[in-house]
Amino acid sequence: MTDALPGLFLGQSDAAQPENLLFNRANRHGVVAGATGTGKTVTLQIMAQGFSDAGVPVFCADVKGDLSGISQVGAPNEKLIARAAEMGLTLTPRAAPTVFWDLYGQKGHPIRTTVSEIGPVLMARMLNLNEVQEGVLTVVFHVADKEGLLLLDLDDLRSLLVYVGENAERIGREVGNVAPASIAAIQRALLQVEQQGGDAFFGEPALKLEDMIRVGLDGRGQVNVLDSTRLMNSPRLYAAFLLWLLSELFEQLPEVGDPEKPRLVFFFDEAHLLFNDAPRALLEKVEQVVRLIRSKGVGVYFVTQNPADIPDSVLAQLGNRIQHALRAYTPSEQKGLKAASQSFRANAAFDTAEAIQGLGVGEALVSVLDEKGAPTIVARTRIRPPASRLGPATDTERAAVMAASPVRGLYEQVLNRESAAEILANRHSAADQAQIQAQIQAKAQAEADKAAAAQAKADQKAAEARAKAQAQAEARAAREAAKPARRSTRETPVEALTKSVLRTAGSTLTRELMRGLLGGLKRR
Repeated sequence: MTDALPGLFLGQSDAAQPENLLFNRANRHGVVAGATGTGKTVTLQIMAQGFSDAGVPVFCADVKGDLSGISQVGAPNEKLIARAAEMGLTLTPRAAPTVFWDLYGQKGHPIRTTVSEIGPVLMARMLNLNEVQEGVLTVVFHVADKEGLLLLDLDDLRSLLVYVGENAERIGREVGNVAPASIAAIQRALLQVEQQGGDAFFGEPALKLEDMIRVGLDGRGQVNVLDSTRLMNSPRLYAAFLLWLLSELFEQLPEVGDPEKPRLVFFFDEAHLLFNDAPRALLEKVEQVVRLIRSKGVGVYFVTQNPADIPDSVLAQLGNRIQHALRAYTPSEQKGLKAASQSFRANAAFDTAEAIQGLGVGEALVSVLDEKGAPTIVARTRIRPPASRLGPATDTERAAVMAASPVRGLYEQVLNRESAAEILANRHSAADQAQIQAQIQAKAQAEADKAAAAQAKADQKAAEARAKAQAQAEARAAREAAKPARRSTRETPVEALTKSVLRTAGSTLTRELMRGLLGGLKRR
């Protein structure tokens, strides 16, 4: 039955009419809304596999882990088979060609991008920065572009923040004041993201979009399932990543106008996380991307609990609407219910607001765009059962799917080429080496100067000593020259002989006299 239908078979209305989402209107975007447990995930699974069967690649986030069952052949029970039979549908269990992705690389192929590609706006959103801190971050990106510094991972951004802080005075004169307190706040925010595992998202090899926009040899589009069970613990990172992916699709895909079917269908689950506390600049960017990406052949479907979670400027761009049950116990919930009911083209057969509250599991109010692009009258619809498994795939089954993946081995190995961190480190190293060399040269010069001074002092002392000795010698010579001439006291040989004879004779006479006094005179 479904082969003859012009679009994706969603289910059957109470009027026994099929509700089909036309493929040539699928790029006009849509919303799938409903309270927890009303069947949004199953509807998402049905739509994803339906687009895949039509040759349209799909990207969707698996928030709870149960969407992974789309990769496995379904095992419908009697209740599901009976529902399919009531719709005139022959339910053929079939798995969708699935590729698992995971920012952390645990339950799928890793997804990475560079800090430069994220840009300051999304990075500020991810880091939860205020306007002043976002301005400083913009300055950091400007400095990186100006000085040719690649920002690939968080280490690069952290190194550049230090560099900007060290040169804040010079940079401030060029682009505005850069407060050290703002740099410190950004560094603390980076640390928080890193501790949450966000650093795994930044780096190379960066994701190539063509690896997501694949159509197999059997004509079916690839279903890209992003495991978000851990990622949901970092909602700002989750929202920033999906918005970045949308922006990349918008920038890289060519214009195709209104194709017969989309080039890619993008499901943004837990869409309210994107808009919570989002600054006006970010909301304007989202609105722009959603409005213009249609001409790129991309259909965007927001999955959320209440359409009121989506800003009116964005909600107005969503032509295809599937509304599961809503509860209205509080005044704010009643207000949201009223807004949701008024967004549909009224059906005279029932009150839309009451119908939304009375929907059971697996039922929804459906309004899609017809051939003329006008919304159809809202219809209460029983959603068709899926052909793939209801519930999660096991770890073994997930591993088998990843082993047979067309992108196996392309993103697992991290690349670390020279970027801002390495360049700035080399600059610091060169500066340190130059400083050390200058210190060594200064020390050697000081020692040489000291030795030269000591030598000069010694030479001066020696010269003074020589001069003093010469002066003393000259003075002595002058004194000697001034004295009168003296007779020589040297004895002549005759005088010496005469003195010797006289001494001998005197000595003999003395001895003889002494004998006479003591012992008598010697007789001759």
